[in-house]
Formats: sequence, C-alpha cells, structure tokens
Amino acid sequence: MFQLGASLPLTRIASRFVKDKSGQSDLSLKGTVAKLGGCDSLFLKRGFCDDDKAERSVQFCRGSAAAGSWSERTTGPAVVAGEVVSLREDPGAAALANWGGEALADRLSFRRFVGLTLEETVPDHTTLNRFRNLLVEAGLLEKLFGELDHQLDKAGLILRRGTMLDATVIETAAARPPSGAAHEAGDAGDPDAGFTRRQGKPGSSYGYKAHVGVDQGSGLIRRVRTTAANVNDTVEADHLICGDEGAVLADAAYHTKARELSLRQRGIKPRLMRRANKHHPRLPARLKQFNQLIARQRFAVETTFATLKNRMRLCAIRYRGLAKAAGQVLIAAMAFNMRRWVTLAT
Repeated sequence: MFQLGASLPLTRIASRFVKDKSGQSDLSLKGTVAKLGGCDSLFLKRGFCDDDKAERSVQFCRGSAAAGSWSERTTGPAVVAGEVVSLREDPGAAALANWGGEALADRLSFRRFVGLTLEETVPDHTTLNRFRNLLVEAGLLEKLFGELDHQLDKAGLILRRGTMLDATVIETAAARPPSGAAHEAGDAGDPDAGFTRRQGKPGSSYGYKAHVGVDQGSGLIRRVRTTAANVNDTVEADHLICGDEGAVLADAAYHTKARELSLRQRGIKPRLMRRANKHHPRLPARLKQFNQLIARQRFAVETTFATLKNRMRLCAIRYRGLAKAAGQVLIAAMAFNMRRWVTLAT
C-alpha cells in the first residue's frame, strides 16, 4: 500500500490506488464501497478525471478569501465530497457542519479524493461553505459540469442514441409559508421555492424541481436545470435537448406540436408520448401502442432519480434561494456522473 503524499498529482494517486487494491486491505475499493454503501466509488473516479482542466476552471479562487490557504485542487473536490456526505447522512445543515471535522478527517478514501495527506489538517466548514458560495455566484458550477461532460464524451461514454427528459420535485428544508398570500408577500421560508401537487396524490410539495436530460444507454446526465416546483415540466424541455442526439424521449407532459416539428426539422426523432385532450378525449389504438413503445425505453430515466434520492439522499434542498438550490443539484449531478463513470469504465 502506497503512502499518501502532497507532491503526487491526484490522478496518479487515484490510479495507483486502483492498481494496488487487492480486496484484502481495509483500504481496498471493495471494502470501502461496502462500508459506505457504494459512495466511495465516487472517490475512485478522481483517478479518471483530468484534474488540471477542472482546476483551471476555478483558478480565479486562488488566493481569495473564500479558499483561504487551501488550493482549488483541495477545496473543489472537498465541496463535491461534502455534498455527498451531507446528502447521504442527513439532509439538514448539521451534517455539513460536521463534515470538515469528521467525515473528511476519518475516512481515508475521502482524503485520497481531496488530495490530503495523513498529516495535513482539514478545511473547516466555513472555508468550504464560502468556496461553494463563490462557485455559485460566479456561475462556475455550470462550467465544471460542462468540463466533466466533455471528459465523459472524450472517454467515449456518451452514446447520443437519445436524450430522456424528466423532472422530479425536491422539497426545501425551509419552513412552509402559512398561506399563499404570505408567499406572495415574501414571508416564505424560501421566497424562490414554489408549491405543486401531484395528480392522484394527496397534499402538496413545497420546494424546487430538478429537470434533467439523460443520455439513453449510458445513463449519464447531460443537462440539468433547477426551477421552482410550480414550473411546468415542458417549460425547461428545450434547454435539456442537446441537439446531437438521435431522438428525444419524454412523457406526454413534454409534447407540443411546435416542439415535435422543431425536432423533426433538426433531424431528431420526436419520441414524445401523447395524451388525450378536449378535442380528442380518447387516444386511438395507434397512439396507445406508440406510448407503450416509448414508455419501455424511457423508464430508465427513473433510475437516475432513484439513485439521486434513495442512494445519494438528494431528498431536500438545504439552501435558500434558487441559485444555491441549483448549485446543490448541479454538484449532486456531477457526483452522479462520476459514480456512473466508474461503473461504465469497470
């Protein structure tokens, strides 16, 4: 087993970790995955990434008050890893506050991912929080997500057979407003969050909605947008279409005649499910069969949300405001793609 050292680039550290794992050591990939329920496959992923390109994306932080004396090569991965820990263990702020003093200090696999030696101290919660806020304010999380997408494409993992569109509601941890009027007056716990109801289910949800475009076949998230929960799915659909896919697969909420025509003009097959309307209260047998064929292909997008919510515990938005909520979803999407890269590559 090799010794951790600050002089080694992270790509070399992680690649040596892959070569040296034997299944018998406590630091083996098999052992760490068993302890963390699959979470550590994310940290192994650091060995596949081009760290230099990712670091250049946030070089503006060097020497800033947000990063303190820590480099972006340490604070950037620590923010991603901290998001995973806080999502998995506790949707509240307490887990994130304990992140710097416990998880990163105690778990060797986390130190490998972040690039800390056994002797080095851990960035505290304030440092990580300021650095994450700085990334959000400068819009650099979108740039980092794009860089990761580029590296995934370069590795030949994006298939472009089709893009599956879907959305899921994520409730906010902020208190609900006492009434709709209070929300309009800005007295809500989170003024950017919104209410929504799911058809056929009692009660309502208050929070945000994550819209994703997932690559058919690989399961990688290629596009992600965050809105208030009351925004209709179809509003963000055009932002989720990449333009280089062979088809777009989505449920009936995404179908419009204008979108279908636009996709056909761009050479993209519009695999959008149909639904009845007041002019055609009953779908003909042909369209029912068409819907069934699409449903068999697009169901895979549900596994994306199942992983994010059930395994990575993206069950609540911990921050106030749309910008920070979008940042939390983006970091979770990056972590998801890094985990997925490990699965596809091994």
